[in-house]
Amino acid sequence: MNIDNGKGAGRGIPSWLVPVFGYGVSIACLVWVYQGTNWKAQWALIRGTEWYWVLAAVVCDIAVYVVQGWRWNLLLSPVGAIPIVKSVQAIYIGLFANEILPFKPGEVIRCFLQSRWSGVDFPVVLSSVVIERLIDGIWLILGFVVVATTVHVPRIFLMGGLLLATVLVMIAVLMFVAMARKHHQKSGPQSTVQRWLNHLSDGLEKMGDSPSFFYSAALSLVYLLLQIGPIYFLMCGYFDKYNMVGVAAVVLVLLRLGTIAPQAPSNVGSFQALVIVGLRIMGVERQQAAGFATLLFVVVTLPLWVAGFFALIATRMRLDDIRRDARELHQPNPRIIS
Repeated sequence: MNIDNGKGAGRGIPSWLVPVFGYGVSIACLVWVYQGTNWKAQWALIRGTEWYWVLAAVVCDIAVYVVQGWRWNLLLSPVGAIPIVKSVQAIYIGLFANEILPFKPGEVIRCFLQSRWSGVDFPVVLSSVVIERLIDGIWLILGFVVVATTVHVPRIFLMGGLLLATVLVMIAVLMFVAMARKHHQKSGPQSTVQRWLNHLSDGLEKMGDSPSFFYSAALSLVYLLLQIGPIYFLMCGYFDKYNMVGVAAVVLVLLRLGTIAPQAPSNVGSFQALVIVGLRIMGVERQQAAGFATLLFVVVTLPLWVAGFFALIATRMRLDDIRRDARELHQPNPRIIS
């Protein structure tokens, strides 16, 4: 459905409603997180966190995106040789876009940049991200099952895990149908959407048949486990007890599940709220949890902003221009895919 001038048309949803809802959730979460917080006590804990734990968290967070770039290269290796530096740069620019823009446009932006730099068709690059998300979702569901069987998880997150599993199945079925239709379709003129889907299914088929697919699937587990690192290292410096690895794993799973949907830039508010929920499940005191959530948000977000900003500067392009070009390329345009 199309929405014009932000006022809606017919039965359409007004274009302003979704961002208003997202920012409303963000504000509500921030109020819930920081209401009644004893900042004097929490600042003492934050300031008392040893610098080497913070440094370890930052280094581990950087390693997460280097491994993601390596995995992306493995997936795309059947269709093109791509420098890992360029893959990591595209990832950081996409992450930077997600941090400052609503609705998480970073995935499309990084696909656009990768396609532009490598010469690989955009739908093929996009198919690699679809595969990434499917593999990530499978590992995340397995991690969620482990967490749910060891600790009490709120019902809303159980529903979220079930919803994610349902979405993964639906995406897998749609991919299968798209590839099946491509093999059985008759020759002759094709619609723009059909040609676009054929590009997509070609990429899925080439990458799925390659041995590098299985290497990238294994590397995806490393990618997920590395994300526990920043949480774990900061917990070691911030707290003086608790089963650090177990708590960090619970917090990570809830963060990944709770921030899937498009929200306010940087997931501000919901990020802190989800960290607190995860810590409270594991018995962490409410005030300590609020201080730690703030520290974690700064430590994982600030380096991302800096790295993403310099990665963007290196392209000599403006983010608005990249987003516009990526949006145009994302549409099934016969000029692009013919």
